[in-house]
Amino acid sequence: MAARAINLLLALLTAALLILTVPKVNAVWLAPVALAPLLVAVAREPRPWRRFLAGYACGIAYWFGVCYWIQFVLSFHGGLGEPLGWAVFLLFCLVKGLHLGVFAAGAGILIRSRWAVPAVAALWVAIEVTHGFLGFAWHALGNAGVEMGIPMRLAPLTGVYGLSFVFALMSAALALALLRRPRTQLLWLALLPLLVLLPQLPAAERGREAAVVIQPDLPETEQWTSESVARMQERLVGITMRAAQALQRSGTRLIVWPEMPGPFYYYEDPGLREAVNNLARSSGSYFLLSVVGRTAAGAPLNSALVVSPDGEALTRYDKIKLAPFGEFVPWPFWFANNISSEISDFHSGSRIVVSDIGRRRLAAFICYESVFPNLVRRFPLAGAEVLFNLSNDGWFGQTAAREQHLKIVRMRAAENRRWIVRATNDGLTAVIDPAGRVLQTLPQFVEAAALAQFSYVSGTTPYTRYGDWFAAMCAIVAGAALIAARRQQA
Repeated sequence: MAARAINLLLALLTAALLILTVPKVNAVWLAPVALAPLLVAVAREPRPWRRFLAGYACGIAYWFGVCYWIQFVLSFHGGLGEPLGWAVFLLFCLVKGLHLGVFAAGAGILIRSRWAVPAVAALWVAIEVTHGFLGFAWHALGNAGVEMGIPMRLAPLTGVYGLSFVFALMSAALALALLRRPRTQLLWLALLPLLVLLPQLPAAERGREAAVVIQPDLPETEQWTSESVARMQERLVGITMRAAQALQRSGTRLIVWPEMPGPFYYYEDPGLREAVNNLARSSGSYFLLSVVGRTAAGAPLNSALVVSPDGEALTRYDKIKLAPFGEFVPWPFWFANNISSEISDFHSGSRIVVSDIGRRRLAAFICYESVFPNLVRRFPLAGAEVLFNLSNDGWFGQTAAREQHLKIVRMRAAENRRWIVRATNDGLTAVIDPAGRVLQTLPQFVEAAALAQFSYVSGTTPYTRYGDWFAAMCAIVAGAALIAARRQQA
């Protein structure tokens, strides 16, 4: 009985360490050791179902601690109220915890093998990459390395999953050392110094181009009527016209509006359309903004529109990866409300769109799409020389989700060696360089405009070209290692 309690405590210790690596605490130095307690627990536990339960408990606690802000979003913005909001959030944690349960079950087999260190790390990556297509992705373990110079050299080669592999590998080695396994099984750590042979991160430098980015600080709780929408549009136009004076002095020819909490019907609202087109014409600028598009059947799309300096709509990107509850309600939660102002679910787009602005090319991905590295890489692969992330993080309130989201976007910049300009409704608006450094920010919860400086970059990284090749290789290695370990232990 005491052994079971100790194993459960070790599993929960891993959950606590993983939570501490994520903003706001951001104790990233814990990332290389965070998985070790759970791995010791599954090595001590002879029964497979108890290994699963230990990992499951760890997973439930982890998702509760990292994504606690989901309860606030559901209860407050989703209109569920406190009891039902908590119930849905706890159900979310119970579902997401299964990933770590499966990891612990597999790691319990691999930890007994001679090749435990790389095999456990490969299994971690193979499980981690499944979050995106199994309902909800957020913070990968490798994001903890976004400010670690040497590990970050992996990002343009393997994506975030290479850093996750390194941290899981170090945790597995620590676990084996604590279990007093033969030192020869730790020799895999000797490969880590080879990271210094990878190309260094790009040097920090000021951007050579600029865009005027508007942070309007629009209220999330506004009841959108025709009158309040008109006031919102008037306010936005006023902010932008004042900022356009700086635009003319700097020679900048790009204006950016963020994703908005209210409805922006460019195609259906002649007043808004004329205001946007006039702003583009009067400033002689390209205009990037978030609007509600429509499918051929009239279903709503969350879209990023580029308007030319002549006041003509040029291109439109329709968001491909929608946010659960924000833009659609997952089928088990039919009783919950959409957070968006649309009556029905948004529909997904299907095409990557890159916009030509003069001799340069830009692309925008929208809000939650930042958590999908294999999606974001497709924009520079299609020729985008700078990326814009149009987001409305106001749904997060004053929780740590804002800092978590910014950190995720920083990894996308490093993976693709692209500048990313984040335009948000009320923060965190920021400029990120191709190494993932934050070079400019606007204060949160204030109306503001910034001359965001960036550079256009051509060329592609191995990750941009080949995507999640490393994660796929890890899945193959983990599967083969599990088969071999089961045969060895039979």
